[in-house]
Amino acid sequence: MSDRELRQHFLQHRDDKIALRAYLDRLSDRPHKVITTVDDPDFDAKIQAAVWRQMQAADNNDEAEV
Repeated sequence: MSDRELRQHFLQHRDDKIALRAYLDRLSDRPHKVITTVDDPDFDAKIQAAVWRQMQAADNNDEAEV
């Protein structure tokens, strides 16, 4: 089951504790990239750029599924 399918399953079956645990385990197993630190003078710009990249990636994924 893909991450997206597991997420959808949990959203439809919110009482399924095993599905929730599996989904959270998958999320915690992913590598976490540090975008910036609080004291970085370019904090806002880096956060905005990261959000923009995620939005672009989501748009690209949506186009690939059509």
